[in-house]
Amino acid sequence: MSGSVQVPLQITLRNVAHSDALAEEIGRRAAKLSTFHARLTGCRVTVERVSAHQRQGQEYRVRLDVHVPGQPELVVDRAHGEDLAVAVRDAFDVMDRKLDELARKPRGAAGTSISA
Repeated sequence: MSGSVQVPLQITLRNVAHSDALAEEIGRRAAKLSTFHARLTGCRVTVERVSAHQRQGQEYRVRLDVHVPGQPELVVDRAHGEDLAVAVRDAFDVMDRKLDELARKPRGAAGTSISA
């Protein structure tokens, strides 16, 4: 499969400043998802800094919602204290595995769940 397949991508940032590096990394990882499953019809990425009441440091949360025709929406929700890059990497790594499992599942295998 070529890397030229473009997955429709929506990025939402909450309490996180826009950075070109973050947008590029998310775009690169979203495009890579199509190498695991060619029929993706959408990818929604939400990145937020979670309020850390009476705590030092930050906590970041990354949620991925991926749409594959004929399948329930695939969702990954990961949080990581202090390091946004790690939260993004971990969320996409889990989604990579989910899509890989889905692509390997025999067609018509009803009732098979995908765990992360």
